[in-house]
Amino acid sequence: MATYFYKAKSFSGKAKSGVMEAKDEHELAKILHEQGYVLISAILEEKTQKRRLAFNFLRDFGKVSLKDKLMLTRNLQVMIASGIALPRALRTLALQAKSKKFRKALEEIAGEISKGRSFSDSLKKYPGIFSEFFYHMVKVGEESGTLEEVLKNLAFQMEREHELKSKVKSALIYPAVIISVMIGIAILMLIMVVPKLAEVFEDLNIELPFTTKMVINLGNFLSEHFIFLLLALFFFYLLWHFSFKTQEGKKIKDKLLLKIPIIAPLVKKINSAYTVRTLGVLTASGVSFIRSLEIVAGLLPNIYFKEAILKAREKIKAGGQLSEALAKYQDIFPATVVEMLKVGEETGETSKILEELADFFEEEITTLTKNLVSVIEPLLMVLIGATVGFFAISMIQPIYSMIGAF
Repeated sequence: MATYFYKAKSFSGKAKSGVMEAKDEHELAKILHEQGYVLISAILEEKTQKRRLAFNFLRDFGKVSLKDKLMLTRNLQVMIASGIALPRALRTLALQAKSKKFRKALEEIAGEISKGRSFSDSLKKYPGIFSEFFYHMVKVGEESGTLEEVLKNLAFQMEREHELKSKVKSALIYPAVIISVMIGIAILMLIMVVPKLAEVFEDLNIELPFTTKMVINLGNFLSEHFIFLLLALFFFYLLWHFSFKTQEGKKIKDKLLLKIPIIAPLVKKINSAYTVRTLGVLTASGVSFIRSLEIVAGLLPNIYFKEAILKAREKIKAGGQLSEALAKYQDIFPATVVEMLKVGEETGETSKILEELADFFEEEITTLTKNLVSVIEPLLMVLIGATVGFFAISMIQPIYSMIGAF
């Protein structure tokens, strides 16, 4: 099965675009025809990623943060509730935006609305800022006349997402800082201290142990080729970054994340929480279940979760249930998800169950991140101790050998 980005038109001329899995373009055209659409264009996801690859690295620096979008949504909801016209509210919020890209987008959206275009259609022009989830929620709010309520729900969803990401980042910042400092100190010692000690050993004309020779050679190499090493590390980072932007590279990375003992449970719970929270908000807002699953699949960070949701979507279209479809993926979705979904489907309260599931997983993630720090801290101490011990023994051993010879 391949994933296609497609554009289609209904028999009445209505345009439609999105992401869909199919064996080939012929099957994609057939599926769309059954839905009342004619396929206009189809591009393989892999080809699209390769086209965008050269721009991804620079584009990432211009991303609008989740915090900025959260502040916009929250403030916009308050201003609309106060009776301020939407274009005026957007222009006011544009003045407060720190990002130039975000400010420009808000001003242009306000201008489009003033010309008579809908808010949701104006948002669709900025997929790099406003996700498909954001667009569909706003569209539902416009069609039902509940934009204020929808923005409130959107702000709540984004707050939970921001909290989730903050918890994970805070758990990873501590070890990242410690490891970075340790590497920096080790490089400084190798460049500044080791060569001087090597000169002393050379003047004394003593036989050096293997570990001491290894440290001295490494220090000499770094001091002589430090600039080239920095350039090599930079190019290695670029290669690493771009390789994971391809379909194959992303699959390898996501597979590894699901296999690493300490990280895998956290990755599974984060993706599960994101799935059930987003799906619950969309269905509760009136978006069809099939369309909600398609939107969720497009937002999930892990490719294996994305594929599972897309396949589940096809089974539901054929008359199945979500719990049955996800039962085949209990290696990535916890059994709790399947069992709770069964209860929701039997009672007709799927949206409520999804919300409760999201709360449960977010509490689990909080506990896991705390435990992660508790596990990593002693491991870091052992690593630092072993590194310092190795350097100390390697450089002091020749001195003790020389003293013992007298």
